[in-house]
Amino acid sequence: MPEGYCVKERKKVEIKDPKQVTMKNGRPAIEGTCPDCGTKIFRIGELS
Repeated sequence: MPEGYCVKERKKVEIKDPKQVTMKNGRPAIEGTCPDCGTKIFRIGELS
């Protein structure tokens, strides 16, 4: 599971329901939610 930073909780968490997306400039990114509070998490990089 990929990790991301939850801004609301101010800590690193595992991203729940990660999806691979492509930004406007063509770079890959990961989009999902925080498992604890449900806040949207966005991380630049490939889903590995």
